Parts: sequence; C-alpha cells; structure tokens
Amino acid sequence: MGLLHLREFQSFRIYSTPSVRRILTKENTLFRTLERARPPLQWETLPLDEPVHFSQQEPALSCTAVPLGGSFPDYVSDPLRRSLPGNEAVIGLEWTQNKKRFLYAPSLPVAGDTFRRRAAQSDLSLLDGTFWTDDELIRILDSGKTARQMGHLPVSGPDGLLESMQLVKNGRRFLIHLNNTNPVLDEESAENRAVRQAGWEIAHDGMEFEL
Repeated sequence: MGLLHLREFQSFRIYSTPSVRRILTKENTLFRTLERARPPLQWETLPLDEPVHFSQQEPALSCTAVPLGGSFPDYVSDPLRRSLPGNEAVIGLEWTQNKKRFLYAPSLPVAGDTFRRRAAQSDLSLLDGTFWTDDELIRILDSGKTARQMGHLPVSGPDGLLESMQLVKNGRRFLIHLNNTNPVLDEESAENRAVRQAGWEIAHDGMEFEL
C-alpha cells in the first residue's frame, strides 16, 4: 500500500500478462488508488513467448514471458479464475541482451521441460528455492499446505528442483525466494552443502550479477 501511495502521482508503468491486469483491476481494491493518478497509469502487455523490447538502441534489452504451468492464486475468485487462460497463471521472465541471457522464475509450480530447457540456454538462472521439502510448513507449523499445493516445486526430493536440473551443467544457477523455514539458509547445514555440491549458489540481499 505504501508503494502505491508513493507512486500515486507519478508516471507509473506496469508490464503484465492480461490475466494479471484483470486480477489487479477487478479484484484488488488497493490498485484503485492509482485510478486518479495524473499522468494516468500505463499498462503494457507481456505476451507469452514473444520478446518485448525495452530499448531501441543496440544491443537491445528484451524480456520474454515464459509459461510455467500451475494455477492462479487462491485469492482469485472462482468466476474470474474460470475466465482466465490457464497458461498465464505462472510465468518466468527470460531476459536477453548482447547474446547474454538470464532466466528469472521465483515460482516453479511443477517439474517440467519448459523451465529446464530455458535454464539450459541461459548464462544465469534465478530459480524458485522457496521450500526444501514438500511438507516443510506442515512439519514445522503442524498445519498449512504442501509446497506444491502453494505453487512451489521443492528443492529436494523426487522430481524436486535439484533432481530436475541435475543434467543441466551450463550457466550459473541460484536459489532465490527462500522461505525462512528453508534449512539451506544455514550455511553450516547439510542441506546447504548439498546445494553447493550440486553446483548451485544461494542468493542473498544486495547481490549483483554481471554478464
């Protein structure tokens, strides 16, 4: 809410899929604070599997929205959910410039070939490391949903992120979006060692990358 107030009377541009725009404008009352913005809020569409260019100069920076499967969040009403195209439910962003490429996917709902193939083509991949195990929250809080039910592929276990990516050797791979229950945050833990031995790195606040 604070961010929206800060932006309320500034030029504000949002790049999103059509589904995200409909969700935010139809069912998120906080975004109504921007309706009176002058200059008005500008919406830009992110089409699936088509690059959107962010500069006219060479080398151009472009972004491609990559469908990753999964479903829309629980807070989206059933009537609206049924009217939205399922392939826009969860996306990753593939950025390219000057023949360099990186993949940003903080939510990976399912193991599949799409994100694995895109990661294999990338110089840098920032991927969903939210939970170490599928039942992490249930074990710790004695309630809640599994990682997969929440739209996050667990890092470990059968068909988990590490297993799904074990044949991908090129490029740097980082775990991002780590929940505070994830044991890989403990640098002395066996889970942290397992991640690093598998060739992964763990992101931290303030980290910068140069390609």
